[in-house]
Amino acid sequence: MQKDISGQMAGNKTGNSTRGAQDRDPILRVTDLSVFFREGKKRHCLVDRVSFSVAQGECLGILGESGSGKSMTCKAVLGLLDKNFDVTGSSIFDGGELVGASPEKLRRLRGSSISVVLQNPMSCFDPLYRIGDQMEETIAEHMNLSSRTMLSMMIDILTLMRIRDPKDVLRKYPHQLSGGMLQRIMIGLAISLDPVLIIADEPTTAIDSISQYSIMNEFVRIKHGGDVAMIFISHDLGVLSLIADKVMVMHNGRAVESGGVKEVFDNSKDEYTSHLISQHKAVMKRFLAAIHARARQGVQA
Repeated sequence: MQKDISGQMAGNKTGNSTRGAQDRDPILRVTDLSVFFREGKKRHCLVDRVSFSVAQGECLGILGESGSGKSMTCKAVLGLLDKNFDVTGSSIFDGGELVGASPEKLRRLRGSSISVVLQNPMSCFDPLYRIGDQMEETIAEHMNLSSRTMLSMMIDILTLMRIRDPKDVLRKYPHQLSGGMLQRIMIGLAISLDPVLIIADEPTTAIDSISQYSIMNEFVRIKHGGDVAMIFISHDLGVLSLIADKVMVMHNGRAVESGGVKEVFDNSKDEYTSHLISQHKAVMKRFLAAIHARARQGVQA
């Protein structure tokens, strides 16, 4: 039995790249969203009254360290939490309430109107089945295509994602492809399903730095199209500065600061946000110093 990956996957301007998005009604508006974990008679608050919105053509970046609640927030929106969790508040997507919606309604939305790209692409593919079989299963769940049209579409997806020898790739198993290639396939499938919203949860974390650069280029390319709303979750300020129009910073389950990317990164008011930014700048300073030192050694040699 193959894994159902359709519900787990999706699809360099920042700041004012999509000014029109600010004037559009939000595709998704989340208000006072809270998540509680039930342990016996106790309830632990994991996400505390978080609010945000995102419009067509706009990218919201959610920034925070591990355990900050950023991924938990989006899982709650998507209905991906089990019965041990309670979700309160409101999440209006395309005019309909998601909090309290039936599992069937949420399942239909995931992979069609809403696509999700997770941080570990290998976990979304069944190692026992070829890439082509799994792509076909996912597409067939949302589209009724002939075999010839299906094959053509899968080849087009891989070609769009700049994957060489697409016919050969379709015959391969997941372990025969790199993490970067699997992630590009996930993104290509997301685009092919024509979603209204893409949620990318740390999509560059589990792959090498060269693949990270390539994957970010793909996301930026999608954003340039201006047709889809995007939520990009990351702990990396550098990544979010490439793609986000606005950012929400999370810490201990709360949104501690939000606003335009330049506003938050250059003039943060929250102590935790300032700490994250100063850490990032310190790392970049050491990195550039190491590069310059190596360059000088090369010249002297």
